Amino acid sequence: MFSYEQLEKYNETDVAIYRYIVKNMDKVAYMSIRELAHELHVSTSTILRFCVKNGFAGYRDFKQALKNEQQQLTTYEPQSDISELANFFAKTNSAAYEQKLLPAIVALRQASLIIFVGIGSSGSLARYAARCFTNAGKMAFGLEDSKYPVSAFEQQHPVIFALSESGETPELVTLIQHFQQQQCPILSITNQPQSTIAKLSDWNFAYQLTHQRINGNYNLTTQVPVVYVIETLSKRL
Repeated sequence: MFSYEQLEKYNETDVAIYRYIVKNMDKVAYMSIRELAHELHVSTSTILRFCVKNGFAGYRDFKQALKNEQQQLTTYEPQSDISELANFFAKTNSAAYEQKLLPAIVALRQASLIIFVGIGSSGSLARYAARCFTNAGKMAFGLEDSKYPVSAFEQQHPVIFALSESGETPELVTLIQHFQQQQCPILSITNQPQSTIAKLSDWNFAYQLTHQRINGNYNLTTQVPVVYVIETLSKRL
């Protein structure tokens, strides 16, 4: 109903109207133009211009389109990957999710240094995670180089946080084992709970979504849950 092309042309008032409508679709679909203008503290002509800008002949056509949009949203079957993510996020809105995170939160709060480790795309996430935790006031470092001399961190006794979709990356497994020899606590996020890295970890979060490979076996499995869990943990510190 609201295309990206239209959104790009919005001025500040249009954006305010759009945000209100999106947040109150059920309500707006049955409001008069005067009622909507009153709620937004604008004139009825401003609302009418907004409708015309979005390709409607008038407010009545706009309201009918809004009702149709609501009906579509309730009957449209989402794509499988969206359904998976929706199910994942539904699980995170629970006491069980918070309970699962608690041991990691305790370890991270006590850590004087957190080293996020990952290889490939997970290495990029390790850098992002380090920045999130640094922003939250913790000393954190993102490590992508599996050959990095881990003895350099020996005095800090860091908490190691491994990120790996497969949980089987050989270089990362070896790196974790080196840190374990220094008695470093190991936390991890993987896709599967039975992976090698998950088993090596003192704490593991497994998001368990469909593993996807394309274009010559390149990994396209979503990393959205990793980002979400990392951001959640950084906000709980």
